[in-house]
This record gives sequence, C-alpha cells and structure tokens, in this order.
Amino acid sequence: MGLRINDTIPDLTVETDHGTISLHDWIGDSWAILFSHPKDFTPVCTTEFGAVAQLADEWAKRGTKVIGVSVDGVEDHKKWKGDIEKVGGAKATFPIIADDGLEVSKAFDMLPAEAYLPDGRTPADSATVRSVFIIGPDKQLKLSMTYPMTVGRNFAEVVRALDGLQMSAKGVATPANWVPGEDVIIPPTVSNEDAKAKFGEFETVLPYLRKTKAPE
Repeated sequence: MGLRINDTIPDLTVETDHGTISLHDWIGDSWAILFSHPKDFTPVCTTEFGAVAQLADEWAKRGTKVIGVSVDGVEDHKKWKGDIEKVGGAKATFPIIADDGLEVSKAFDMLPAEAYLPDGRTPADSATVRSVFIIGPDKQLKLSMTYPMTVGRNFAEVVRALDGLQMSAKGVATPANWVPGEDVIIPPTVSNEDAKAKFGEFETVLPYLRKTKAPE
C-alpha cells in the first residue's frame, strides 16, 4: 500500500551528509518538506537544489525544515553540493539523504518494492524519484507532487502550497490560485451561525461557497 494524504510517514533512520537522523525526531514540531532526486550530478536536479538553497529564509519564516533525497551515497552528496551552490548562488545548508539502498524511495512509494540499482545505472533507472512531500508537525503527509525527469519543479508553487496548508490548518480552505492576503473559503461543514461566530462577516457566493478574510 502506498503512502497517501494524511498517512503518518515512516519513521526511518537514514544516513545524510549531516550524519544519521531519524525522520520523526528531525521533523520535531516543525513542518517539513522532503524533495527527492534520482541521481546526483544531473542538470535539472542541480538547478532544483539551488532553488531550494535560495529559499532558506522563506522556509525559516514558515517554521519548515527541508531535506533532500538522492539515490547516491554521502560522499557524492558532499561533492555535489559544490555544484549546487555554484548554480544557486546560495549555501546548501539542508541535509541530503543517501538513499543508495532505496529504502526511502520505496517507503514513500516512489519505486516498487522489487526495484534495484543496476551496475552502470542512469537516472532513468530511478526516474520516478522526482517528488515533493510536505509533512505536518503531526508527521502526516499533507501534500505530494511528482514530476517527470525533464520538467524542473516550481518551488514558488511549493512555497504557495505550504502557505495554503498552514492556512488550512486554521480551519479554512483556500480557493484556486490563492496567495497569502487573499480571502479564504469557509468549509461547508461549518453552519452560517458558527461561521459568523468564528469568522465574523463573510460573503456567500453560492450556498456552498462562502468567503471570508483569512484568520490571523
């Protein structure tokens, strides 16, 4: 059975370029983002890691830890960070998991249980390890996205999605293309009376679509 939204992520003990960590202990009371890559020293992935490094202040503002996964070893990760920092122009301070045994890739349902890394492998052998997982402080999976090898991930959208998740944790929902500062949606499970008591004024667009100011 694959990992699904609201499932608790596995508490794996993993090796990283920052040492050995337990995923649950590392997350602690924070939000977390795990972003995965099929191989070190690949062009699209290098630009993506650079983008993550550039956003260090944005992750910190949101109380969010980030961790990479790539199916190569720790020493390769340490060397690769030099390229990442050159491309991104920012220090890559986040850890990268060495998933050369594919434990994380399989536990997060990116690769089938029978997958293995052949000699002389290429990124195509682990192509589906191109995912983003946003995890809440409760250690549950809140959102996942998977990309093909040829399309770089939009980390501005990852930040926006994180903002939406953190807002929805306050008991509301967000409409299409929502960004912080815009109105939010009152869930249909909340009666008009309760909505008035909880949110104050709101706009009824449709009987099932009510908008209100975002809670602080």
